[in-house]
Amino acid sequence: MRADLDIIQEWIAPGSRVLDLGCGDGELLAWLRDNKQVAGYGLEIDPDKIALCIERGVNVIEQNLDLGLGNFASNSFDVVVMTQSLQALHYPDKVLAEMLRVGKTCIITFPNFGHWRCRWYLTTKGRMPVSDFLPYTWYNTPNIHFCTFEDFERLCHAQGARVEERLAVDRDHRHGIASRIWPNLLGEIGIYRISGADLSAHRVAV
Repeated sequence: MRADLDIIQEWIAPGSRVLDLGCGDGELLAWLRDNKQVAGYGLEIDPDKIALCIERGVNVIEQNLDLGLGNFASNSFDVVVMTQSLQALHYPDKVLAEMLRVGKTCIITFPNFGHWRCRWYLTTKGRMPVSDFLPYTWYNTPNIHFCTFEDFERLCHAQGARVEERLAVDRDHRHGIASRIWPNLLGEIGIYRISGADLSAHRVAV
C-alpha cells in the first residue's frame, strides 16, 4: 500500500464506517475492508479509476466533490478521508465544512507550498516551483489552490475544527524531530486528523 495510506490506516479503528473522497482505484478502502473489517464508500470522478474500484469490490459512487456531500447525512461516517485532493478543488473550504458535517473525524493530506524548496525556488528563480514532487508548470497544474500548513490550520480554526493529530513528512513520508519543530518550513506533505469539536487548533512554527 502507498506510504501515506499506510500512515492513514493507523488512525482508523477496526469496524469503522469510512468515506474516502477522491478514492482513486480504491486501494485504501479495499485494504481496510480486508484487514480492519471497515465498511464504507469511495467517491471518484475518473471513470477508469471507478472501474478499478469495482474490480476490487469497493463500493464507489461517481461524484464531483466540489458539488458537496448533500447525499450523505450528518455524522453518518466515523471517518472521512481525502488524500492529495484538497489543493485541486475549486471550493476547498466548502468541501472541508461538508467533511466535518458528515464525519466524526476527518483525515486530510496535501502538499505544503510553504516548504523551503518552494520558497527557495520562488526567491532564486522568480517562478512557480517545478520539481519531481510537483512536476507541473503554472498553466497545466491540477493544483489550483496552493496552501501551506499555516493556511490550512487557519481554515480549520475558522470552521471550528480541532487538529487532533498532524504529521509533517517528506516526499517519502518520513518524519523526524526537525519537521516536528518547523513543520511549515520542512514538511513537504501534511497528514492531518481533525474533528469539528472547537476552535483550539494548535499553530505551526514557520
